[in-house]
Amino acid sequence: MYIYNVTINIEDEVHNEWITWMQKEHIPAMIATGKFSKALMTRVVIDEEMGGTTYSIQYTTESKAMLERYYEENAEELRAESNRFAGKFVAFRTELAVVSEH
Repeated sequence: MYIYNVTINIEDEVHNEWITWMQKEHIPAMIATGKFSKALMTRVVIDEEMGGTTYSIQYTTESKAMLERYYEENAEELRAESNRFAGKFVAFRTELAVVSEH
């Protein structure tokens, strides 16, 4: 199992609009690709020096190969949909290989 983690700091002025977009549009669109079985959205509990609020969205996928298919077939289009928030967020992505689950 693999987790595709996207960590995002979103500015306060668009925070509420962004949360609604993520929950009602973006995350469902990610799941609808068929590449991910579930998503977990968490708020990072820190006082952010740069302001805004930081979130981690973890998308579970069956394998590295499936994640590569997402990159090839869907990533560009789905990432482009966030252009409405351009300049209002900072994001970085990490891949996590699940070692064990208890």
